[in-house]
Amino acid sequence: MNDNDYLLKSLRGSNHIKRSQAWKILNEAAKEVGVSECGCHSTRKTFGYFFNKKYKDIALLQEIFNHSHPSVTLRYIGISQDLVDEAVDDFSL
Repeated sequence: MNDNDYLLKSLRGSNHIKRSQAWKILNEAAKEVGVSECGCHSTRKTFGYFFNKKYKDIALLQEIFNHSHPSVTLRYIGISQDLVDEAVDDFSL
């Protein structure tokens, strides 16, 4: 894709779909697989969770999300401080 290409194109014209349409599509798909609620924000948080799991770079993720502090980003993606402390305790060289 080019930088100016839309990820989700509208079927009506050459523009992108609106946020409300994206929400409707995601919510309908979620219901089909038994998830009660899912939306655009859910996909952002899920991206953050799996980005952190793969790259372990909370500072970069903080920048991507434009959060003021790493603890905000960790809380946002659902990683509690206890899990962080446990990971550090288990770390060995």
